[in-house]
Amino acid sequence: MGVTRKKSLATVLTCMMIFSVVMMGCSNNTSNTETNTKNNTETNTKTPSVVTEDTVKQDPIKISVYNGAPGQVATGSNKIYKKIQEELGATFEMEFLVGDGEQKLGVMIAGGEYPDLITADTKLVAAGAVIPLEDLLEEHAPNLMKHYGPYLNRMKDSSDGHIYWLPNYGVYTGAFNETWYGGPAFWIQKAVLKEFGYPKVTTLDEYFDLIQQYKEKYPQIDGQPTIGFSTLAFDWRTFGLKNAPQHLAGYPNDGNVTVDNNVAQIFADKQIAKDYYKKLSDANALGMIDKEAFAQNYDQYLAKLSSGRVLGMFDQHWNFQPAEDSLLTQKRDDRTYVGIPLVYDANVTDWYRDRPPINLNNGYGISVDAKDPVRIIKLLDALLDEEWQKTLQWGIEGEDYLVDAEGMYYRTQEMRDEQVDPAWRLANRAQYILEYMPKIQGSFSDGNANAAGSQVKEFTDGLKPLDKEVLDAYGHSMWTEFFAPPPENPIHYAAWQIDLVEGSDASVADTKINDISLKFLPKVILSKPADFDNVWNEYLGELGKANVKAYEDRVNEQIKWRVDNWSE
Repeated sequence: MGVTRKKSLATVLTCMMIFSVVMMGCSNNTSNTETNTKNNTETNTKTPSVVTEDTVKQDPIKISVYNGAPGQVATGSNKIYKKIQEELGATFEMEFLVGDGEQKLGVMIAGGEYPDLITADTKLVAAGAVIPLEDLLEEHAPNLMKHYGPYLNRMKDSSDGHIYWLPNYGVYTGAFNETWYGGPAFWIQKAVLKEFGYPKVTTLDEYFDLIQQYKEKYPQIDGQPTIGFSTLAFDWRTFGLKNAPQHLAGYPNDGNVTVDNNVAQIFADKQIAKDYYKKLSDANALGMIDKEAFAQNYDQYLAKLSSGRVLGMFDQHWNFQPAEDSLLTQKRDDRTYVGIPLVYDANVTDWYRDRPPINLNNGYGISVDAKDPVRIIKLLDALLDEEWQKTLQWGIEGEDYLVDAEGMYYRTQEMRDEQVDPAWRLANRAQYILEYMPKIQGSFSDGNANAAGSQVKEFTDGLKPLDKEVLDAYGHSMWTEFFAPPPENPIHYAAWQIDLVEGSDASVADTKINDISLKFLPKVILSKPADFDNVWNEYLGELGKANVKAYEDRVNEQIKWRVDNWSE
């Protein structure tokens, strides 16, 4: 699924990584599958109304927060958190994921102790770790109610009708300009495209041929062996390994399934998957596949990309954005990437880019251990006020952005450079709380985009010379234009958001399918070409033992429920 994330982590976003760029220049955690990115979608016509600070600021309160992804604690002098403390009386005690996310959740649930705010995971609902939010929203959160208004029905848990999570992406107000692409693609270094005169790359064969030529010409980059193609299959971040086949065949990001006429089926055992892994096996025989790819963790993967020696990979942009930020800080723009929507057949229209759905089963929930749920929901409601959203997303006027004579926001190049510096962000951005909290996307009531990267003039003015060269070479003005415009989302979309219900036959089958894939796909890819069919058949044999039908039945049951309940 475009992004196979567990529900405790937000979508994407599109997501925090998307935001680090969209702020400059971006769901979504998912349930048992994955996340997405942006494009036009349903929009509210008005930004949320104002809640005065007097309704929120009372005695000082410390709110404990668990973010189910790696991160760093902001500096004590962080100006945005200090502003929140001074004006709203709230401070955040942040905890981030270290190690295995499933293990962390298991320990937390076994201990029965939870932070006040916690990122979404369906296991927490099953464990009774989070409280229903609908009454709190109706009684204390007018901004949030207006924000989520068209989607409140979709936010309800299909099993009991309660709302447990506040989606962090996918609700838009006003105009939305999609300049930056944060979703799935086959990524290739700008240096590779430049080397060969910016060729048109449409198919998998063309992509790997280009990588092979460049690797043969430049066997080392900065004294280290050049890596043709890498991937990641660690913790919940397995989408880089598993999800490419659906896109190559022209399907959108529906997670582990493809959906035709409202009927879902897994594609892991289909010909579209076999063809892809056969290509990777052939590429491995030519020395293009990263031999460490299947053993590396997320930090190692990012470090490898940050070294500038990985020529290509299939991934979601938000997932590797920290590596690109590092490359930009190093002034190595040529080693950053362009997303290419490859397809098996040039006659197939690509469907990588979508109209981002509301990021269900993601964002924050309030735990049963929260000391003051009313105060917390009021705080989140106040932070959704347009002025606070400008502070959270653009920064402080005069320091992080300027305003022109027409009232439009812009940044100097120095300001833009600061936005990609991780150390600067820790002192000047509330990036982690912003990633998972409800937020305005689209534009504000004064016409400014919610983030710098979506402000067309700011995006254009902030392009580096090489970026302009790449875009001009392909006749594009924005990175999203490499992809086909997305059609309207099917009513059920996206299937990766479906809750399989912890402990159910479907959930057990999903885990089994994932475990089998992670065990066998590396063997399939690293096998000798002559052994490929035998290893593939062994893989299919194991999948056949995984009760795939229970998994598909649950997904199809929920697709039908969505069609029945979400159709207008």
